[in-house]
Amino acid sequence: MTRFVVTYRMPASADAAARFEADYRSNHLPLVARTPGLTRVEISRVTRTVAGSPAPMLVAVLTFADATAMRDGMRSEQWAASGRNLAEIGGLELATMFTLDEPEVLDLGR
Repeated sequence: MTRFVVTYRMPASADAAARFEADYRSNHLPLVARTPGLTRVEISRVTRTVAGSPAPMLVAVLTFADATAMRDGMRSEQWAASGRNLAEIGGLELATMFTLDEPEVLDLGR
């Protein structure tokens, strides 16, 4: 499993945040969902920022079977279309993007 994570920071105003989230959910996510090799998409609203700035608003976690599937998906026209859309709705200026490898799971013995 390989994951691609995007954090979106809070836009300058509440109106801008509402517009971005509406466009993100109605236009961007359907395009992302068409990416070949994508097996799962998780979207979470940030409910509270404990430390750090700028404050994040949304976190998206896109899961692929492995690094090859992610690489191939990111080379697809569907991925390119979702990237163009993200630029159109103003998301590129708000985004920090990174990939994660397999998680290390700690057994807490509980």
